[in-house]
Amino acid sequence: MNQDIIQVSQVGKRFKLRKQRPFIVHEIFRRLISKSARQEEDFWALRDLSFSVPKGCSLGIIGGNGAGKSTLLSLLIGASHPTTGSVKVEGRIGALLELGAGFHPDLTGRENIQLNASLSGFSQAETAAKMESIIAFSELGEFIDVPIRNYSSGMHVRLGFSVAIHVEPEILIIDEALAVGDGEFQKKCLNRIEEIKASGATFIVVSHSLDTIRTLCNEVIWLHHGKLMMQGDPNTVCDAYLSGQIPN
Repeated sequence: MNQDIIQVSQVGKRFKLRKQRPFIVHEIFRRLISKSARQEEDFWALRDLSFSVPKGCSLGIIGGNGAGKSTLLSLLIGASHPTTGSVKVEGRIGALLELGAGFHPDLTGRENIQLNASLSGFSQAETAAKMESIIAFSELGEFIDVPIRNYSSGMHVRLGFSVAIHVEPEILIIDEALAVGDGEFQKKCLNRIEEIKASGATFIVVSHSLDTIRTLCNEVIWLHHGKLMMQGDPNTVCDAYLSGQIPN
């Protein structure tokens, strides 16, 4: 039995939402002398969430907008911490979460490769050895030395995916990014993903494309308003999600 490389145990994530009362003339004075016009409410993006991911598994995460998918990914990569429960992740992570995430807009593509590789623990020599391969996969050509604030969304994806797969991840996390860009590059990325899967890496894939989830994943979890609705094989979970029938 494969060892669990990710363990999420009774996780909850709370945010403070500030709501301001409607502006009414007779409340001006009250606002000047009191902070009561601002009300804070607790919003739980995730509630009592528990699951594990064995090494080598390809896990799909589905759910509507506001289901808690992005919040969960931020916990997995260590960008935020749970309010309750625990998240344990073992292994080097390569993540492609959103356009421009982890990139500095004023740096060139080449400089951002160097920055991201350094943050992943690579030495200058190791980065230099991978540089041409990263650039070649991205197909950015002469644009690699242009500040990425001038990149299109597709160019961001090319650079981000190329960097993510070249940090030799034991866990690769992808959030909708492959929905952007031309079909040929998407096909190239999917082929590379299959190669990395064959090497034994673990995948976390978030996508609204259930066809992508069914193709890439061997396990799927369905989130609904921060709670785990269902976990199982891709066809069963995706069919239940499409039917709109929330399990008891």
